[in-house]
Amino acid sequence: DDSMQEVRQETKKNKRRISKPVGIALFYMVCAATAAMVILHNNPLADKPTEDLKKICACALLLLACTIFGIYYDRIFIIPKELFQNRELIWKLAKNDFKKRYAGSYLGFLWALVQPVVTVVMYWIVFDVVFDTRSQMVASGVEVPYVLFLTAGLVPWFYFSEGITNGTNALLEYSYLVKKVVFKISVLPIVKVISSLFVHLFFIVFAILIFALMGKLPPVQIIQIGFYTFAVICLVVVLSYLTCSITPFFRDFGQIINVILNVGMWATPILWDTTTIPNIPNWLNSL
Repeated sequence: DDSMQEVRQETKKNKRRISKPVGIALFYMVCAATAAMVILHNNPLADKPTEDLKKICACALLLLACTIFGIYYDRIFIIPKELFQNRELIWKLAKNDFKKRYAGSYLGFLWALVQPVVTVVMYWIVFDVVFDTRSQMVASGVEVPYVLFLTAGLVPWFYFSEGITNGTNALLEYSYLVKKVVFKISVLPIVKVISSLFVHLFFIVFAILIFALMGKLPPVQIIQIGFYTFAVICLVVVLSYLTCSITPFFRDFGQIINVILNVGMWATPILWDTTTIPNIPNWLNSL
């Protein structure tokens, strides 16, 4: 029996040794493929020097990511391993968190849908009907209905801001679970992110319907929504882990995040187009 246990332990160790180089090799292959697509991509409407600078920066970031991944492979995979092992618990907590948010109200989860729709409608009335932003965009060469431009910008922003806000306060809200020694607190930020994702998926479908009804639905580019959804989830999860680790030690950090998100709402071209602003810096117009 002892010899069999030793054989099993040695087999497990060998599997770990094999899995690490394989994991690193797969990551390097993905980075190499991404770098190849970045280098081969050609935008005929873009400024050539600016486009080359973007490609150099992108390849440098990919090289830095490969270096960090290879050095800190074991540390990087601690959290993904815990998330995978507790995937059923994460799903249950995410559903309970979503239900708890609107428990006791007559409309229930419909309130999660009403507020963003009302916000989009109000922005559309103010910027398109009152300030006539649509005519300014047409004059600058953007032939897209403003409501589509608005929806395409606000739908991702709603999820981004809600996911980060909820993820930042995850450890404080679930403090009763944090105090339990056996509980893996690493699952809490992603619980908040998945809870916010339920509403976001509805609004992705909502946006697709609006584009389809107005005859502006791209036939091929629509498949990029899958990549976008995965990318935005990864971004929100990473930022949530960073912010939620600071909040318990600095309670004002949550308010700072809210201020930054409010500034980002108006500082980034979500509601306005860069080509409609006079004297805009060239570096901002190239983004």
